[in-house]
Amino acid sequence: MAADATVHLRPMNIDDTDKIITWRNQDFVRKNFIYQELFTREGHLSWLHNQVETGHVAQFIICLTDGREIGSVYLRDIDREQGSAEYGIFIGEEDALGCGYGTAAAKEALVYAFTKLHLNKIYLRFLADNIGAGKSYERAGFRIAERTETVTTMQGERKVCFMEIERRRWEEINGQHV
Repeated sequence: MAADATVHLRPMNIDDTDKIITWRNQDFVRKNFIYQELFTREGHLSWLHNQVETGHVAQFIICLTDGREIGSVYLRDIDREQGSAEYGIFIGEEDALGCGYGTAAAKEALVYAFTKLHLNKIYLRFLADNIGAGKSYERAGFRIAERTETVTTMQGERKVCFMEIERRRWEEINGQHV
């Protein structure tokens, strides 16, 4: 992990469409998603209009301290009544993998989820054979939930693991009360 794995998040906007499509359609990214279909401009613009602009999703671009943009994080299915959302991430620049940026971005997304959106629980799903992702999520404070399922992807049947973090645990880890 890079010692300077500092990132900041900026809200995604329509100008990021081509970048998101390019990142998300790369094989090294797609193979780690449950949904592996190719992204299209029309599909992304629909996502932006129907999910992001309506507040069902908060999506950000991951930026390094030098300004380089390397991927995206998002909170989807935001349920303000239940106080929950699903977390997701992808690093679209292959040379940025394994540098600690994913963990740093997850930590920033959790700050947003708990302090700005005032949510109580964030959960995620990941393909069990994506060992690096699981370790990164754990370093960000997520814990394995006692739930798994099997999905069929382009690579065949694969196990999906679930992780979660509650606000109380996040506050304890970070010495904060929000």
